[in-house]
Amino acid sequence: MEGYNKLVMSGHSKWATIKRQKGTMDIKRGLTFTKLSNAIYLAVKKGGGDTNVNSNFRLRLAVDFAKSENMPKETIERAINRAAGKGENVVEEVIYEGFSAEGVSVIVEAATDNLKRTTSEIKSFFNKEGATFGQPGAVSYQFRQVTSIEVSKDSKTIEEIFEHVVEAGAEDIEDIDEKVMVYANSQDAGKVKDKLIEKGFKVLGITLIRKPIVLMPIFDKEKLDKTINFLHKLEELDDVQKIYSNLDVQQ
Repeated sequence: MEGYNKLVMSGHSKWATIKRQKGTMDIKRGLTFTKLSNAIYLAVKKGGGDTNVNSNFRLRLAVDFAKSENMPKETIERAINRAAGKGENVVEEVIYEGFSAEGVSVIVEAATDNLKRTTSEIKSFFNKEGATFGQPGAVSYQFRQVTSIEVSKDSKTIEEIFEHVVEAGAEDIEDIDEKVMVYANSQDAGKVKDKLIEKGFKVLGITLIRKPIVLMPIFDKEKLDKTINFLHKLEELDDVQKIYSNLDVQQ
């Protein structure tokens, strides 16, 4: 979410505001690169220390996503090398679960070099927002881990795409404006992506996600806005990598 700055009409004030905006964007960019670096670090660790993107599927996804976010090659390599070494600054993955104030199930994936600090920060955030900080397993059973493959429609109908997707071995498909999200079992995702490319589809991105099994709709606009705002602010916390919820936003 981008902040709003009111521009004053004097030249000096306007220039000061522009510099503040640039500083804010640079901070957000830095935070984004930190999160991307941590994702790469964890991909190497979870892959048993494998730094080869051709054999470590999770690492390949993390690197591809980092590239799509314009992360410099040198920064990507630095994150991989850091994970391959045995430095003191060890990053670990931690999963938090809970409910928003309106009862929406939430899973938080975080990366931290200080578990106590991160747990305290996220728990405090939940309490401040009137949300419920749950125990491990509180909501994870409501999600399943799959690979999401983002594909451009390129003037094809959803029916045409569906036929190809099923043939490629995917499990499900979701129609989103000018693109579709193709969901596949993580073990088969690489082959599904390759088959889609062979059939002429433009793959825009691929990532591991936690897909909700059942969505929860919120029909009251004020409560819906409050829930969305809670999820946005949660995602912006420094140590948070990804968040997932079962909120139905397509109403």
